[in-house]
Amino acid sequence: MQGQPDAVVVGAGPNGLAAALRLAAAGLRVQVVERAAVPGGGMRTEALTRPGYLHDVCSSVHPMAAASPFFREFDLAARGVRLLHPEIPYAHPLDGGRAVVAHRSLADTARALGPDGAAYRRLFTPVVEHGEDVVDFFLASALRRPPTRSIPAVAWFGLNALPDVRWLTRRWFETDGARALVAGAAAHSLLPLDRAITSGFGLLLGMLAHVAGWPLVEGGSQRMADAMVAALEEQGGEVVTGHEVTDLREFEGVPAVLLDTSPHAFVRMAGDRVHEGYRRWVDRYRYGAGVFKVDYVLSSPVPWAAPEVRRAGTVHVAGSLAETIEGESAPAAGRVPEKPYVLAVQPTVVDPTRAPDGGHVFWAYVHVPHGSDVDMTGAIEAQIERFAPGFRDTVVERHMMDARQMEAWNPNHVGGDIANGEASLRQMLARPVPRWNTYKTPLRGVYLASAATPPGPAVHGMCGDNAARVALREVFGIREAPPLR
Repeated sequence: MQGQPDAVVVGAGPNGLAAALRLAAAGLRVQVVERAAVPGGGMRTEALTRPGYLHDVCSSVHPMAAASPFFREFDLAARGVRLLHPEIPYAHPLDGGRAVVAHRSLADTARALGPDGAAYRRLFTPVVEHGEDVVDFFLASALRRPPTRSIPAVAWFGLNALPDVRWLTRRWFETDGARALVAGAAAHSLLPLDRAITSGFGLLLGMLAHVAGWPLVEGGSQRMADAMVAALEEQGGEVVTGHEVTDLREFEGVPAVLLDTSPHAFVRMAGDRVHEGYRRWVDRYRYGAGVFKVDYVLSSPVPWAAPEVRRAGTVHVAGSLAETIEGESAPAAGRVPEKPYVLAVQPTVVDPTRAPDGGHVFWAYVHVPHGSDVDMTGAIEAQIERFAPGFRDTVVERHMMDARQMEAWNPNHVGGDIANGEASLRQMLARPVPRWNTYKTPLRGVYLASAATPPGPAVHGMCGDNAARVALREVFGIREAPPLR
């Protein structure tokens, strides 16, 4: 870029790129600086195993991107990015060759739950009918007034989202299948399932299955990042890769600097310019469980005993509600679960472009203690084999990453925590520190724009978009953020 930019964004993950696009839409000269050789952050797709086999290293399934206000405005389809919807968004196999599944249709899901179908309809119908308004309300930078017609739905969601998922599922459902279905979605939170607001994750992700689906990106998540970079470059913006920022004085004189980084990384880059009070609050910011992930090349699809699981994009491999709770309580206590909750994705169920003709890719991860280097391959495959006898016979090649390696691949995944900070009730209300505007830092013109700010983890771009709107208002005097271009 010729001359000094108006704004610099450090980090080219989904939030950093979203921030850059909102700033560029205002006519600002924007430069994005990324440590990795390729932009995308958690949206990168790599050939981890063999040439032609495409693996999403981190984020792979995108219900939040499909529903997010930012990505609805960005319009992925118009930019050549296809979201592919599996016939079944997610499934939860049970012993005895059985399974419970979330269909796109709420009615079909309820019908398949038998005696718990009516309760499932009563729980989800209010939020599904106003799903877009519920998503917009909770993803906005402030809890603004929703449309009048949606106030009951927002209140319904909020009241049922606050408890832990064990309470919610036992309060609403009688069968272990329905309880396991909601708990499996809630376990995406990386929290022990006896913690407050885990119900909210189960409700939100269950709702999104019916409202927006759980799609994958044709060709890999990298294509979302590539489309965002292309849109930025069309507006004169620039993305510089392979450069690690260690000192914010590098951007002396730049009016606005937005950081798609962890709060601890900001403190390190700011050095002694951050006052001790803010530094102490950042020291109290907690990170959650790490992940251990295996990417597979398979000779054939996973031979799930329950046929409907073979049509699902995402599979929660955990057994009963009690087993799911136990598997998720262990990492927070510093223990490796004996029978872990395994989150698995089957990309080639819906996207054959991920592998050469006749090939299949598959990935699975488990939650482990923060910073763990334990190898969980055996435990993962034992759980999958339990519900898909013969799975090991389909494995052609594996690529493993433990929690420490996940952090090395992306420093925002501190200790392997892919959420950039524990999504507990306290930290969702004051993320990362208790300030009226948590995007602002003590340094003038410097803002946090990562998943360590509201509304938190997932590929929705809203942390970056919200931070960019604050910067536009405070630094450039632009009170009404312009539409994306």
